[in-house]
Amino acid sequence: MSEFVMNKNQEPLERRADELREDLFQRDVNQLAELTGTSLRKEEGDNVFEFHYWGKPVVFSSNDFLARDLGSQQPLPPIHQAMILYYFHSSKGSPAIGNWISFSELSDGQFYNSAFQGYTAQKLTQYFQMDYDKFETRNEDQCGVRVDFGDGAFRHQILPQIAILVVYWKGDEEFPPSYKILFEDIADYHLPTDGCAILGSMLVGKLLAE
Repeated sequence: MSEFVMNKNQEPLERRADELREDLFQRDVNQLAELTGTSLRKEEGDNVFEFHYWGKPVVFSSNDFLARDLGSQQPLPPIHQAMILYYFHSSKGSPAIGNWISFSELSDGQFYNSAFQGYTAQKLTQYFQMDYDKFETRNEDQCGVRVDFGDGAFRHQILPQIAILVVYWKGDEEFPPSYKILFEDIADYHLPTDGCAILGSMLVGKLLAE
């Protein structure tokens, strides 16, 4: 599993971000925009990608490949820079969106699945238990869109081609409730499995934050 998921030391992350950034300087900006599903605004001496990240507008200049908040123009924190760089670096042509799949169905996901479930599904279950109203309110607070799946589910659009589904199945006298994080089956075309794990962990953190 990625060394970045639960690691507070940002140096390895920043080093990897620099490597990805150097690669992007060699890429064609028009192709990048097409593969990532972002808008490309051409300015004098610059090309600026525009897209939403966690529901907020972001700009990403080809002059430095730093992601900035559209309103404040302040650079995003290192972990978010890395996720966006991974997305631009990894995105390739993908088929139409099809089905929701579990983390274990991602490339190499089976190998890391136990750890991923430990800091996503298990945390959600321990926190929400049978308080489904609270679960739904938290998802709505994070701009999740209700989807007809399981006993209740919310779709979160993280990047233009990356969405995450948070779903629950109600418990009863015999079985406890179950919560799970799912990904669209095109995720492998746009992020490495490490990146999907980090985004899943981030989403759980947002849902559990008091």
